[in-house]
Amino acid sequence: MSINTALLAGTSGLRANASALAVTSDNIANANTVGFKRQRSDFTALLLQQDQFSSYNAGGVIASNRTMVEEQGALESSSFSTHLAIAGDGMFVTRQKAANATTSDGYFFTRAGQFEPDSEGYLANTSGYYLYGWPVDETNPIPTGPTDLSVLEPVRVSNIGGAAQATENISFSANLEASQAINPAASTYDLAANPNVSMASGDFTPDFQSTVQIYDSLGGIRTLAMSFMKSPTANEWFAEVHVVPASDVQATGRPDGLLASGVVAFTSDGQLDLANSTLPSTIDILASNATATDPQIGWATASGLAAQTLNLDIGGALTAGGLTQYDTPNELVESTVDGRAYGVLSSVEVDKDGYVNALFTNGLSRSIYQLPLATFPNMSGLNLEPGGAFSASPDSGQLNMKAAREGGAGAVQSRALEASTVDLAEEFTTLIVTQRAYSASSKIVTTADEMLDELIRIKR
Repeated sequence: MSINTALLAGTSGLRANASALAVTSDNIANANTVGFKRQRSDFTALLLQQDQFSSYNAGGVIASNRTMVEEQGALESSSFSTHLAIAGDGMFVTRQKAANATTSDGYFFTRAGQFEPDSEGYLANTSGYYLYGWPVDETNPIPTGPTDLSVLEPVRVSNIGGAAQATENISFSANLEASQAINPAASTYDLAANPNVSMASGDFTPDFQSTVQIYDSLGGIRTLAMSFMKSPTANEWFAEVHVVPASDVQATGRPDGLLASGVVAFTSDGQLDLANSTLPSTIDILASNATATDPQIGWATASGLAAQTLNLDIGGALTAGGLTQYDTPNELVESTVDGRAYGVLSSVEVDKDGYVNALFTNGLSRSIYQLPLATFPNMSGLNLEPGGAFSASPDSGQLNMKAAREGGAGAVQSRALEASTVDLAEEFTTLIVTQRAYSASSKIVTTADEMLDELIRIKR
């Protein structure tokens, strides 16, 4: 009968609004929870099929909850470099275990990025979810895959060895005096005819010499000398590049440590004439375990060094700096080299592309991981898990992992956290509406009870 269905409708209203009250309460309680996504209660009418020739039967209402995963929370600054937020779409990939995780341990997705190292250096947030990423190997491509979770590794920021970088590029700027008196011995300078008689060996005295310090493959400091002697030919100078001391390198028939030699020529207005200069711009030094034969040269056998290629930049007509020949005294203007001595890990930073970079005390940086951002066709279809995490479900669709700022994925923001998406003003308004609706539903129950009581009284 209709009174009974009205009673049931009032009861369903009480039940639905009680559920909505729980959702609102949870939202308010998590107003300050990092990465929290508010939930919303949606009410759906349960209408029974009606017959126009019979009395109306109430169907009631049911409440369903939906997590607003797509909503972006405000980004708040943090002092920790491993605190991460996402500006845009995507979620961090995590697991509840790090080094001892097995295939049976599931993957979880979260926006709660308050990651900090645990006792073993693995990054985990306050809910105990460990951050996972693609490992970066400088010699191999990153093993990315949109759905392959097996290539991910737990992000660990401890036990990272120190780093050094061998010198690759040398830039040398100097002025060679145009009015330099020609050394009488310059007329006999001929490395092709007499390869062991050079400025490097001390048989010829250079008119100008300067040294630069470079780094070998182990971060050790090596010294190169740049020697110049004016040629009897106008606007030309003999040039040599050699190692000091010569014992740092070894080569058959080349005891003076000479790496490169040639002529540097200048135009009549004092600029370097590269077209007529023969000093090599590339210098190859073999590894210490290689067999060096003249004219090749390698690091000394006992040094244990890798092969090294040096790119020598001495300028040119269109390049600022470099070698010049003006009528002022010989002078070194500037010499710069790249490479770094050995340095230990000083900090870890994450860039907008999701690369986890290890920074060393010598100024070097090295990417060790790249963080994928997980996306789903239906983010609202994810299953809600404890600690502000989510897991995949049939409703969420296929997982798609993307690099940050690619394919619609958001950017990773270091030293930031995503705030809760809860709007307290809206939640308190919803609280008032829910309270009124609950009270109204209770009136349905009491009214239906009174009507049934009247019906029972008819029998009396």
